[in-house]
Amino acid sequence: MSKRKATISQKQRANQKSANNQALETMLKPWKQFLPAPKSHTPTSLFSGFSLFQHAMEYSVDAMQRSVLFFDVLRQRTRDFEEQHKMKVPHVLHFDAELVLDASHFERPTNYLLARVKPPSEFLVDMQKRPFVIIDPRAGHGPGIGGFKADSEAGVAMRAGHPVYLVAFTPDPMPGQTIEDVMHSEARFLEKVIELHPDAEGKPCIIGNCQAGWAVPMLAAVYPDLCGPIISAGAPLSYWAGERGENPMRYSGGLLGGSWLTALTSDLGNGKFDGSWLVTNFEGLNPANTLWTKQYNVWANVDTEAARYLGFEKWWGGHINLNGDEIQWIVDELFVGNRLASAQTLTRDNVAIDFRNIRSPFICFCSKGDNITPPQQALGWITDLYESDKDILVHNQTIVYAIHENIGHLGIFVSGGIAKKEHSEFTSNIDLIDCLPPGIYEAVITDKAPDMEYAEYVQNDFHVVFEKRSIDDIRQIVKNKPEDDLKFATVQRLSDINLGLYKQFLQPWVKMFANEQAAHWLAKLQPSEMPYTLFTEQNPLVKQIESMAEMVRENRQSISKDNPFVVMQEHLSDQIIAFLENYRERRDEAVEVLFLNIFGSPALQALVGLGDPQKILNRRPGMNSDTRRLIETRIAELKANMEKGDLRTAIRRALVYIGMANKGVDERSFNFVRKLREEQLNALSLPEFKQAIREQFFMLTLDEEKAVAAIPAMLPKSEAERKQAVKLIEDILTVGGKPEGERAQRLQTIKKLFGVTTAASSTGRRRAKARTKKPAANK
Repeated sequence: MSKRKATISQKQRANQKSANNQALETMLKPWKQFLPAPKSHTPTSLFSGFSLFQHAMEYSVDAMQRSVLFFDVLRQRTRDFEEQHKMKVPHVLHFDAELVLDASHFERPTNYLLARVKPPSEFLVDMQKRPFVIIDPRAGHGPGIGGFKADSEAGVAMRAGHPVYLVAFTPDPMPGQTIEDVMHSEARFLEKVIELHPDAEGKPCIIGNCQAGWAVPMLAAVYPDLCGPIISAGAPLSYWAGERGENPMRYSGGLLGGSWLTALTSDLGNGKFDGSWLVTNFEGLNPANTLWTKQYNVWANVDTEAARYLGFEKWWGGHINLNGDEIQWIVDELFVGNRLASAQTLTRDNVAIDFRNIRSPFICFCSKGDNITPPQQALGWITDLYESDKDILVHNQTIVYAIHENIGHLGIFVSGGIAKKEHSEFTSNIDLIDCLPPGIYEAVITDKAPDMEYAEYVQNDFHVVFEKRSIDDIRQIVKNKPEDDLKFATVQRLSDINLGLYKQFLQPWVKMFANEQAAHWLAKLQPSEMPYTLFTEQNPLVKQIESMAEMVRENRQSISKDNPFVVMQEHLSDQIIAFLENYRERRDEAVEVLFLNIFGSPALQALVGLGDPQKILNRRPGMNSDTRRLIETRIAELKANMEKGDLRTAIRRALVYIGMANKGVDERSFNFVRKLREEQLNALSLPEFKQAIREQFFMLTLDEEKAVAAIPAMLPKSEAERKQAVKLIEDILTVGGKPEGERAQRLQTIKKLFGVTTAASSTGRRRAKARTKKPAANK
């Protein structure tokens, strides 16, 4: 009897097992295409028997453990958030630093600080190298992102031997503080840095990230004598620029009715603008990443991704405040008005902030993958200011740009890979950039080839050539549409009207009810701040997470990525991302269509009093009489000195003359010349060398024929000295690439002028190692 019951029981279990397998087959049938094929030695289907059950059990344990660890990561994120808010200066700087100046004690106080970054023991800093000053964005987050890790802007600068300073800020602005006050504080900081480095060869290089990227050129335009090369990384400078069908953030101001909403937000914050609003706007641009990808990536890879996630979130959640007047100025002057790019922004003394006054090289680094600052907005200021290449030369301005293919906005100044490549190349070649003649250049960075000639003159793993570009090349990038400018000008007029109406009728009532307590709770309810509030350890449900996470870590059972349920999980994630991406694309299309139709309406343009369209389209500032007289005086001086000089002058002129036929400037040639300069006792300093090269460039630009014809009068009678000079010219040219085409023809012209028809060219490698004592090599 018992034996029969046992047999029946076995049959029942077998039937139940078969039924279960059939049910699973039916349920998982749509997912079979995403599952790995059964191994050849497996006699049954992956869905049959114990195999599927085992995969399911393994996955359920793994998913449960990952969930506990993920919630513990969120708990740690909130803990870091709360600890950051307790700090006087919340930051994420990877390196130690010491305070140098505190602007809260200035005559017009601001919440800005100047700190010296202490180099790690493995970095040898040379006090004769120009210092780097990094200004981080005050756009919703705290400072330190420029030195966020070892491979960062600060890290690569110190590794290259440069002293580094950080301009930081406290979370709350000083009462009455304005953007102009901040600019003057930063000028005081630069004066202090220059004072601390009297022997440095060159003025400080200033890096401005994101929001600071437009503040730095403002500073350089008002205080040109304090600034060395400036690097604007991921910074919008021309806010109306953009390409249709891409990056619709520029339409936001119009569809929100202008800047009145900014004033309302500041009033609700009791006079302060909560920076978390800026973070919320940023996160809204990419709902797939904000709502799913960022969290899912941590949950799915919690064993490896937690540290990276927490490190970034420590900065991302460190929200800071701005004064209402500060953010109002930013929105009115920049986001809506676009006045800065066309020299219409004025100081409180009614002095125009004109980027044409910048005398140091202006380096713009942007990316096609940046939805905050696409290349059009990073480079559009050039066409806003200049009509032709001649205008750029007249204003003695050097502009360098680099466009990354796909890195996102934050990656421009956060990514370790970008730091090792682009920022490292800018840093190691900053003296070369400082010496480039006026004009537009693109920094073309490639991997250093193993068989590259004269590779010893390439300082890093990458090789850079600064190739010449024209303003027409910039126009091809910016793709400006005059009719779009009229639409944005309509937004500007409507914004002014709405802001006036708000101030007149609504603002007094809002201010009557606004107070600090209401502002505090409004900040707590922010979408970008609410997650931190939910996972605080004051929440009794969160208290048990830490102990549960410790238990999970002791018994962690991770599974293979080949598990069929992991494959299904990844597919489901891909479907969610695709859905959110599709939503974003449809939303962005609708936003653009709505904007173009509303603000392209002739009726609305007439209603807001747009005025003469030609005045709007011709916003480019003209040249004032003082500048014109200064240029005329300078031209007269150059013409008067065109036939003056010695052998060294002739060599410089010859090199510039030949180089003007080249497509660009190779770092190898400059480093070879630098090597020669280091070997000379009486070599020109870098600023003197820069000035000498620029003088020769302008003379050749003014009258090339006359400038070249004047070379023989500068040469010595000694044929040996002239031959040695020609060898030096050939060496410098050859290190940067064998002269071909027009360069080769110009070299032959120079040889004839020097009275040398043939010259046995020595190699740059041998030349650099030789200690040359002749004046000809004193560059």
